[in-house]
Amino acid sequence: MTAAYEVHGDIAVITLNNPPVNGLGHATRKGITDGLERANADAAVKAIVITGAGGAFSGGADIKEFGTDKALQEPNLLSVISTVENSAKPVVAAIHTVCMGGGLELALGCHYRIAAPGCNVALPEVKLGLLPGAGGTQRLPRVVGVEPALNMIVSGEPVKSELIGSIPGQKLFDKMAASPESLAEEALAFARSVADSRPLPLVRNLPCKHPEGDAYFQFARNMVKGMAKNLPAPAKCVDAVEAATKRKFADGMAYERELFINLMWTPESRALRHIFFSERAASKIPDVPSDTPQRAIKTVGVIGAGTMGGGIAMNFLNAGIPVTILETKQEALDRGTATIRKNYESQVKKGKLKEDKYQQRMGLLQTTLSYEDLKDADLIIEAVFEEMGVKEAVFKQLDAVAKPGAILASNTSTLDVDQIASFTKRPQDVVGMHFFSPANVMRLLEVVRGKETAKEVLATVMAIAKKIKKTAVVSGVCDGFIGNRMIERYSQQAGFLLDEGATPQQVDRAIEKFGFAMGPFRMGDLAGNDIGWAIRKRRAVERPDMKYSRTADRLCELGRFGQKTGAGWYDYQAGKRDAIPSELVNKMVEDHRKELGVTPRKISDEEIVQRLVFALVNEGAKILDEGIASKAGDIDMVYLTGYGFPIHRGGPMHYASELGLFNVEQAMKRFAKNPLDDAAAWEPAPLLSRLAAEGRAFA
Repeated sequence: MTAAYEVHGDIAVITLNNPPVNGLGHATRKGITDGLERANADAAVKAIVITGAGGAFSGGADIKEFGTDKALQEPNLLSVISTVENSAKPVVAAIHTVCMGGGLELALGCHYRIAAPGCNVALPEVKLGLLPGAGGTQRLPRVVGVEPALNMIVSGEPVKSELIGSIPGQKLFDKMAASPESLAEEALAFARSVADSRPLPLVRNLPCKHPEGDAYFQFARNMVKGMAKNLPAPAKCVDAVEAATKRKFADGMAYERELFINLMWTPESRALRHIFFSERAASKIPDVPSDTPQRAIKTVGVIGAGTMGGGIAMNFLNAGIPVTILETKQEALDRGTATIRKNYESQVKKGKLKEDKYQQRMGLLQTTLSYEDLKDADLIIEAVFEEMGVKEAVFKQLDAVAKPGAILASNTSTLDVDQIASFTKRPQDVVGMHFFSPANVMRLLEVVRGKETAKEVLATVMAIAKKIKKTAVVSGVCDGFIGNRMIERYSQQAGFLLDEGATPQQVDRAIEKFGFAMGPFRMGDLAGNDIGWAIRKRRAVERPDMKYSRTADRLCELGRFGQKTGAGWYDYQAGKRDAIPSELVNKMVEDHRKELGVTPRKISDEEIVQRLVFALVNEGAKILDEGIASKAGDIDMVYLTGYGFPIHRGGPMHYASELGLFNVEQAMKRFAKNPLDDAAAWEPAPLLSRLAAEGRAFA
């Protein structure tokens, strides 16, 4: 049963029991209405308590039913809440741990509410590009006030029950339980105390006004427009809450429902819902069951105290896991430790980290110049120079000193993890853990699975990724894995656009207007243009057939490596990151065109965006075809969390599916006819062609 029914003396208790968060699926909804009918028909029952089993009251909608007929099947949530409101006997919501989305809307439909301290209360629908669709925008302002309610609805962030309970005049909770443990008994006692109270109070009957309504709601609209310009849901949340203050309750409910349905069909909501599911699916590896044994990770070693090594170490220190950093020279260790301290001190100054937490984290950090000091580490991550000979030396030493069962990970961004594993006698313990810079900030972690990587190693790394708050995506072994293999094609197109008539500023502006955090040339300056230069030099030997614009090499020959040298595709002033268009670079691009005999043409922003994004899509389709990634959603998560792809577009593969893969393929065929482009790069991936022919999408 997903909703249990019990009678305790004269009180009926309906307990939601649909793990893990008591989602309000059809069976649970039916269980609630059946329980209410049963309780109302029993003369011995005087009042009813609704609560949740396990670690939640209710997390809201059952995600397993998203997009299925069951989500719409009666009784829907609106019908359940109506049944609660119309119960002849008092209904008390006993709220604990998690009360979110439809769970909170259900509680708001009850006559009374008692809450345990420490409960996370939220209406998070905005994070799916929606607004609460079962009365949340109409009832919450009536019990906590218009401004606190709108803040909760627009942000979607959870608020602790005791914080809400401290709002003057709030009517969300009629009583706060002394503790989570006493909630059940206190709820029964409270239900008995109100069993004979009549009339039964309804949230819908409470007044809802704001003393300066028009001015406040205009201010709120201006705020959400600046914070979420590409997402329609926050502004619609403002509209719905305003309706609660100006319309009759029934009219406000009808308006909320209209807005909810309209938002459900927006591409932005489809993108956010795709992200929601893809993020959860990324942690699931098809052939690694959820019950796969995991190794204990109690201590971590990091080799290299540079930018990457220090950032990687901070992730584990933040999670309370002791870290030992190894370097070859004391000066390098001192510099690395100083950078970690500086990063934490900056957080303390901004009020993001308490002093005692800072000291606690630094207390977990050890440094060493000897590999011998890593002999007891459970996980050792190498973050040294990206050159196979250097990796070989490191892994041979690790193989000699690491204890049996220790996981040996490489932070390589492009190199062959199988070859790295071959430098040890324990290839089953070797895995890629590709962090993105800055490693202590960026959410993405590419977990690279070698041909011999043990399943329990994969399961352990995926679990530890969650602990250090990373979005982990599994990649197979290939040059560049998922992210960097695709970005090479993107960068290749950016270079061709310069050859044909665009400027770095125009290309960056077009893709940033599309929604990218930064364009390819600003990104190159931030990462270091010398990194791409080294890859192109390697490509010249390994794949001489691969075509590039020469502009990027010429830039590097001038020593313009980006922000670190004060000059790249743009000029930079000391101590500032503002990208200033460079006359020298624009002239270099023009001179290169003249050498090629190219007459520059006007290139539209639409063409720029399509060539950059479709280059990602085609390479992503090849990656799927080859089994390097197991799901299109995994590729989208890589680009959303690691490369600044616009969230409201759902990732490159989802975006292509929204456009229609037939349309994408036709555009690629047009680009292939461009003599200045690389026709081979625009040969549609077999998977893309198959799906386009069948009228299907990637997901």
